[in-house]
Amino acid sequence: MVRLPRSLTIRVLALSTLWAVLSLVAIATVISALYRQASERSFDSLLSAHLFNLIGAVGVSDEGRLQGSPDLGDVRYVIPRSGWYWSVETISENLTGRLRSLSFSGNVDSPTLVQVPFDGRFQRSYAANGLAGERVKVFENEFVLDDQNRIARFRVMGNLTELEDEIGEFEQRLYFYLFMFGLGTVAFNAAAIIFGLRPLAKVRAALSKVREGSAQRLEGSFPPEIEPLVHETNALIDNNRRIVERARTQVGNLAHSLKTPLAVIMNEGRSMGTEQGQLLGDQATAMRQQIDNYLQRARIAAQRDSVVFRTPLRPSMERLLRVMEKLNPSMRTSLDMPDGDIIFAGEEGDFEEVSGNLIENAMKWAGERVQVSIRSAANVESAERLALIIEDDGPGIPDEARREALKRGKRLDETKPGSGLGLSIVSDLVAQYGGTLTLDRSELGGLKVIVELPRAH
Repeated sequence: MVRLPRSLTIRVLALSTLWAVLSLVAIATVISALYRQASERSFDSLLSAHLFNLIGAVGVSDEGRLQGSPDLGDVRYVIPRSGWYWSVETISENLTGRLRSLSFSGNVDSPTLVQVPFDGRFQRSYAANGLAGERVKVFENEFVLDDQNRIARFRVMGNLTELEDEIGEFEQRLYFYLFMFGLGTVAFNAAAIIFGLRPLAKVRAALSKVREGSAQRLEGSFPPEIEPLVHETNALIDNNRRIVERARTQVGNLAHSLKTPLAVIMNEGRSMGTEQGQLLGDQATAMRQQIDNYLQRARIAAQRDSVVFRTPLRPSMERLLRVMEKLNPSMRTSLDMPDGDIIFAGEEGDFEEVSGNLIENAMKWAGERVQVSIRSAANVESAERLALIIEDDGPGIPDEARREALKRGKRLDETKPGSGLGLSIVSDLVAQYGGTLTLDRSELGGLKVIVELPRAH
């Protein structure tokens, strides 16, 4: 089974080109056949007319000898070995002499009567080899010249090779012109198809704007054939937006409804002052963290497949670094970004939580320097992603311990303050956006964290 290409442009163009090629081949075949038939028919008619003119111009003298000066009105019968000849030869014994055209200086063999018999008009035609290696068409007739039954054989020969050359030259011109016409047809079809499918590209561009968050609906004027699709797509976008808003409202309501009971449980646990109370408070705190984490996952999942948020990163990063520098005045920080701003395809709060946790962790472990870089992802597969790179000059993390560092609550150094949740929360949040988090060795000597996240244009 033949599989058609997925592209509508290629599919329509291929089918239209195939139809044009088949049509032109059929037209060329028909025209060539008709021209050949007409040329051969005209050639035969000309030779037949010359034969009858030759018969009418030849007679018998009183001595029984062939006489006459035939003029068939064609200069080719005068040019030697031209392929156009005529001859009159005697058949009966009471007739002598022989007449030939000036062009005929040799002999052309005739087939036997068994091979090519005469028709009802005592006439026959056949092809033979000419004097100069050409093929000739021979029209032959045996005619009674007088009442004494003197019979002569009349032959008129035309250059068949010349006819075939003329037909071949016509076919070459025909094929050339049809080929040029075919190229023009294919080019015109391609232009017409591309122009006709341009509204689909316009729809795709409008959808890209919606996907990137720079537009809320498909806007613009579309052809009647595509307008229903545009209306249905806009209705789907509106419905999706309502679902997202309703889900976010329900998530917020759930979070607020659980905060108070959990706060009461935590306070009661602390007020008990016993190990059971401490255990109760710790579990309530863990429940609150788990609820916040899963509510955040639900919010991100709801927004990922609908309208994408757009967060310019330069102002957010500059603001975040200013805060971190105030909290750590002895630390030197630097920000490396391209001249044009990079847009994160997500909410500003989520990016600030990722970058804030990572920068705070770097400040905690760095000696005196933290470097932050944001650029487009380098690998081809991640052409639509951005890379957040945070490096410090601290002790770093050994290769064998990097996997452990991403586990929830895992702390590699108990002397440093913290809960051990920072990298884990970042890892979960990055995963919800379909990104990646990688720990590596920095050229500064410490830890290098590389985060890839979706990018908007």
